[in-house]
Amino acid sequence: MAAPVKLLGAWASAFSQRIELALKLKGIEYEYVEEDLSNKSPFPLLLEYNPVHKKIPVLVHRGKPIAESLVILEYIEDTWSNNPVLPKDPYDRAIARFWAKFVDETILQLVIKARDTPDEEEKKKIFAEVGEQLKVLDKELQGKEFFGGETIGYLDIVVFFIAYWFQVGQEVIGVAIVTEEKLPNLWKWTGKLLNIDLVKASLPPRDKYFAFFKARYEGAKSASK
Repeated sequence: MAAPVKLLGAWASAFSQRIELALKLKGIEYEYVEEDLSNKSPFPLLLEYNPVHKKIPVLVHRGKPIAESLVILEYIEDTWSNNPVLPKDPYDRAIARFWAKFVDETILQLVIKARDTPDEEEKKKIFAEVGEQLKVLDKELQGKEFFGGETIGYLDIVVFFIAYWFQVGQEVIGVAIVTEEKLPNLWKWTGKLLNIDLVKASLPPRDKYFAFFKARYEGAKSASK
């Protein structure tokens, strides 16, 4: 009998959704434990399993916790060999990891900077830079069905939920970042993934997601005044 798998996550977290999709693609049964993102005091279970960062997602396998979404994705790949998401070729694997780090360490850090910048003009400049960085990813997709080739792979999992997050969030903040005109390859690719049942099953309802973003954005605006 397979050892139980538990995922500590949050319904609105792109990082948590990455892990849910990976588990679904591998056909792994798991217990999902929701952590409240609005609760400033982490739940006891999260403090137990991730005392360093106190953040989700955390995958618990055989009673042992693994934190950080990119680390968890690689653990899942190394532990369950069926339906591989990372390329077999070492070079291709390295390239996939490079782009994943680019997304999390460059693009997302710019978004966090924009979020924490009270000046609206400066915020727009930062979002413009986000758009330029996304063009680099858009070019990487040119002529491909998926980042991973003919099927969904590691980088598709990493990028998709961030791209979808941008699409919903930009409606709230009124800044067009991910559009068909600006990023045609990413736009087409996102639409393709949204038609895949396992991907849709890893996403919250769009109206709920929109309301969540709007509440956080309005709250941040009020706090900066």
